[in-house]
Amino acid sequence: MSKALSPLPPLAERLRPKSLGEVIGQAHVLGPGMALRLAFESGQPHSCILWGPPGTGKTTIARLMADAFDAQFITISAVLGGVKDIRDAVEQAQAARDGLERRRTLVFVDEVHRFNKSQQDAFLPHVESGLFTFIGATTENPSFEVNSALLSRAAVYVLQALGEDDLAQIAERAQAIAAVPAMDAAATARLIAYADGDARRLLNTLETLAVAAGQEKRATIDDSWLVQVLGERLRRYDKGGEQFYDTISALHKSVRGSDPDAALYWLVRMLDGGAEPRYLARRLVRMASEDIGLADPRALRLALDAAEVYERLGSPEGELALAQCVVYLAVAPKSNAVYKAFKEAKAFIKKDGTRPVPLHLRNAPTQLMKDLDYGTHYRYAHDEVDAFAAGENYLPEGMAPPGFYRPVPRGLELRIGEKLEDLRQRNAQARKQG
Repeated sequence: MSKALSPLPPLAERLRPKSLGEVIGQAHVLGPGMALRLAFESGQPHSCILWGPPGTGKTTIARLMADAFDAQFITISAVLGGVKDIRDAVEQAQAARDGLERRRTLVFVDEVHRFNKSQQDAFLPHVESGLFTFIGATTENPSFEVNSALLSRAAVYVLQALGEDDLAQIAERAQAIAAVPAMDAAATARLIAYADGDARRLLNTLETLAVAAGQEKRATIDDSWLVQVLGERLRRYDKGGEQFYDTISALHKSVRGSDPDAALYWLVRMLDGGAEPRYLARRLVRMASEDIGLADPRALRLALDAAEVYERLGSPEGELALAQCVVYLAVAPKSNAVYKAFKEAKAFIKKDGTRPVPLHLRNAPTQLMKDLDYGTHYRYAHDEVDAFAAGENYLPEGMAPPGFYRPVPRGLELRIGEKLEDLRQRNAQARKQG
């Protein structure tokens, strides 16, 4: 009876670097003389946080650090683990320290941002006592997601998404161990673009392709077959986390900066990755109000129309209306005068007292109110020249004109500014004449 062959470990494990020299990418921290490389060479491990996108080598670096210092390596997943796992790690670290070999311990916490404050705090006394070296891995900004107390006790190393050349080297290594059939240049380029800087995604996809190619007995992988196998998986956008907010920020700033090509690029990047078009429509309405305002009031109407068109047509047809709106917003004259005026008015009201409404501006629906002079001496603007009651005051008594709204000299606000200046002069003249 033949003995069954044990299954091969995942491709990512087979290709995981065994030394720093085998690590692909991250030269800015692992190259000669760089911070993390010096930490390896110092002989003294220190707690740190590895912050970077998925598939950039955070787990690999942590394992290599444990090997470099001959330390016991304990992994905790913040997604699946809890306080019990932390207690178990503490017990193992104490046993390793007090045993015959007196080994160091390195505790690696993957997705550390998923732990709540109390769970993160549980590491503090043991990091401070030196019981173990703490290594946290996170895809989110540690400034927001890691407790300040823990953050102050750990160096932060920022890892970068792998470049195209880095991913090409990883694909070559997979082919060198015959883990995947040969690929033509077009297929390789598409696969690298799909991986989007993520080595794990690249390796998992290579494994999927290898299985599919084996079932069809294909000796080579070409571009058309790759598209057929991957299908909708070729969308590569991260719909959550920091990348999402970075990308919408880039879209907003491209519109504000009047660059229609850049604005379209970021819009399509988000749509291509599966971002919710209704969310994008809401952001376009915000941009029209915040960054264009009265310089071109049509922008807000166009943004609302684009949102309505999308509701009627859905994807993909309705996405064209969003693209049209993005281009219009980008080329429209810009003004944040109303946005700033609104913020200034809110700040003023928040710190100011409750001033009474002047009598001439009050409504007088009853005889008692009329007897109390409510509405007396109010001047009906439509009865005045140009429908403007020159010299009239609409602010509370004793309140100086705050000057919240300051039109910019662009678009329609250029004419608005000219009109307001004319009205101010007429007011000043009327008040001077009493």
